[in-house]
Amino acid sequence: MNVMTVRNLVLGCCAIGLGTVGHAEPVDGKVAKSALFKPKGAEVELIEQDFFTDQDRDILGQVALQQSYYGAIAVSPDDGVISNATVAAANYHAVPQAEIAALAACNDAKEGVADCVIVAQIRPKGWSEQPVQLSVDATVAYRKEYRRGKGPKAFAISASTGKFAVAKGEGAQEAAVEACNERADASDCTAVILD
Repeated sequence: MNVMTVRNLVLGCCAIGLGTVGHAEPVDGKVAKSALFKPKGAEVELIEQDFFTDQDRDILGQVALQQSYYGAIAVSPDDGVISNATVAAANYHAVPQAEIAALAACNDAKEGVADCVIVAQIRPKGWSEQPVQLSVDATVAYRKEYRRGKGPKAFAISASTGKFAVAKGEGAQEAAVEACNERADASDCTAVILD
């Protein structure tokens, strides 16, 4: 869902072809409101590699800042940064899941022998560990959809895909998990916010 290949990087005028962690116990809406980050603004941690050039660092920094948090960029050391194997996975609920997606897509696309490596991690500005983490899209849905109205409601996420769902009314938790699993085409959805 959230994996994009970085192609045709041109220095100076980058032509870029870019179009969670499961929580043990759900939190309530009040805790979520104080834990979630603003949907705009990300910070990037570049992970230094022996094969990097100054141009590679500049390109990766520019590309990473255009991605939604939580995200990661993987590169094939044999193919280099400017290749179809350079992959950004963004808009997940945590960096580790974005890393898994980026590495899988990069390894599928690489031509070289060496396994792909993570070269960038993308988090919200001012990130620190919180009791709940949501992707940019899920954070927007929390603010615009989840917080409206009273009564029982639930917010479920898929850590492996970055998908999510909101449900309201009786049976909200089960409905949110079921809708999330359907959207994610997965079975790992869990309710992370309950009221």
